Amino acid sequence: MNAIVESLGWTLIHFLWQGLIIGAVYASARQVVSRPNARYLLACAALLAMMTAPLATWIAMRPSAGLPDPAYRVRNTPPAVGASPVTTVLPLAVRATVESPGLMPAVVVIWLAGAVAFWLRLAGGWVMASRLRSRLVRPAPAEWQSRLRELRARIGVSRPVRLLVSGLVQVPTVAGWLRPVVLVPVGALSGLPVEHLEAVLLHELAHIRRHDYLVNVLQSACEALLFYHPAVWWVSGHIRAERELCCDDVAVAASGDAFTYARALVEWESCRPSHVPVAVAANGRSLTARMARILGQPQAASRSGAAVVASAALLFGAAYGVFAQTADRPAFQAASIKPNTAANPWGMMLRPQPGGRLVSENAPLLMLIQNAYAVQAFQVVGGPAWMNTVGYDLDAKPEGATDRKQMWLMLQTLLADRFKLALHREKRELPVYALTVGKGGLKRTPPKESGCVEMPPDGSPPPGSLLCGRAVIRMSPEGLKMEGSKVPMAELTRMLSALMGRPVLDQSGVTELVEVHLSFTPDQSTAGLPGAGGPRAPGGPRPPVDPEKPTIFAAVQEQLGLKLGTAKGPVEVLVIDHVEKPTEN
Repeated sequence: MNAIVESLGWTLIHFLWQGLIIGAVYASARQVVSRPNARYLLACAALLAMMTAPLATWIAMRPSAGLPDPAYRVRNTPPAVGASPVTTVLPLAVRATVESPGLMPAVVVIWLAGAVAFWLRLAGGWVMASRLRSRLVRPAPAEWQSRLRELRARIGVSRPVRLLVSGLVQVPTVAGWLRPVVLVPVGALSGLPVEHLEAVLLHELAHIRRHDYLVNVLQSACEALLFYHPAVWWVSGHIRAERELCCDDVAVAASGDAFTYARALVEWESCRPSHVPVAVAANGRSLTARMARILGQPQAASRSGAAVVASAALLFGAAYGVFAQTADRPAFQAASIKPNTAANPWGMMLRPQPGGRLVSENAPLLMLIQNAYAVQAFQVVGGPAWMNTVGYDLDAKPEGATDRKQMWLMLQTLLADRFKLALHREKRELPVYALTVGKGGLKRTPPKESGCVEMPPDGSPPPGSLLCGRAVIRMSPEGLKMEGSKVPMAELTRMLSALMGRPVLDQSGVTELVEVHLSFTPDQSTAGLPGAGGPRAPGGPRPPVDPEKPTIFAAVQEQLGLKLGTAKGPVEVLVIDHVEKPTEN
């Protein structure tokens, strides 16, 4: 065992000079190669040589049963007086003077500790990549799957590739080698220009065509084993940098528009959260450098400090030019916001008008955030208490007729400008409710063929009418009701989630449409209802509690035959980082 430890220790030490020589040769060869693909192959060859060198050294120096005292082993025997220090001929014709071979166990232990730490990190990355393929994902719409097939054919990717929408990624990502998938963030397929998304998808498909996922896994394994040598990280960083440049070239060649591709990269980088590291190469080449290269900007060689500064200024100017042409966020042409003074707890309202005009009465900021970002109240975390206790009257008008999607984006801009709202998204493990069928089974009420109306364009259903496919919560001094006709389970769980201030997961297995006629009294479980179990309604008292009426739990079970149980699950939330009361009009 001592011989094995000594052999391994010497292998690690020899790689210090071996890696240095390989790195020097690679650096010299790199100076005469300009194309990214050639530089990429050169860097891969250098890393392969770095991985092969210690393996060859270990084979040459490994202990043998026929040679109990192999040539690499140096005895700790003091030299005779007047004699030269004890030396031995080491493999690979290297001569060394060794004073204390007892350091080898410490060298091996330190290396093992570092290697294990990096392997654990690598294993964690593999687990995370596996989870990305299966957790919080859904297939992309059929039209985008078809578009992905066209893009595959355009750049010559023959393997099948799936396109999934993921709630765990912030930028398009490739996961897997044998069965690759392309993951795009939630909202990307509908919230970004089509040409920008196609350009970035071409980049990701280029990674698949080049088998970069597999190369990256092998590359990470080399880093874990040879973590202690700076040249390994230097060469590995070049591989990652040149890999991106190679895929940039493929994407630009396939799209035929370098400027659109450059803007697409900038747009994705601006969407990345601030706590996520910026996508730069390990050797220091930033997104700015990629932009300059794609747009054909000249890049000076770093031969002196002045040249480095001049080159950095040029690249920064090119990147600034690209950023400056990014489209402005959509905004209302005119908007009026003022606190509501009517003190009417039943008058909270947020109503989109035809053409994109948005009007609210006594609407708290929490309600505005819910609508702007399409979330429920329980998904908004943090912020001061006045977010749900101060109502605002809003009248916002766009410059011209616009659709609802643009209107909600304009509301996001308005909240950022007038309320100084800053927030970010997170996944948190939160309490949830599970909706199942009760012991007595589902209580079915046949839907009436003519007993409901469609939602009017202005979002104001006629008083007392039932909406087709929608459930509505009506609050009055007499109590609370939830009513709807031909309601799918997804709509029922959505309204229950909003009412109870907690996610409701449908585990009932019911696929048919249901009639909803729930009459209940507010309590602490209806925390999602302003003034009922949660914060007090703006300017008014809580809704009256009628002890003769059932709670929402009892009403769901008695009147629908369903049951609400408690559980826990991952929920995406909006975390309020900063907010202020609005500025004066």
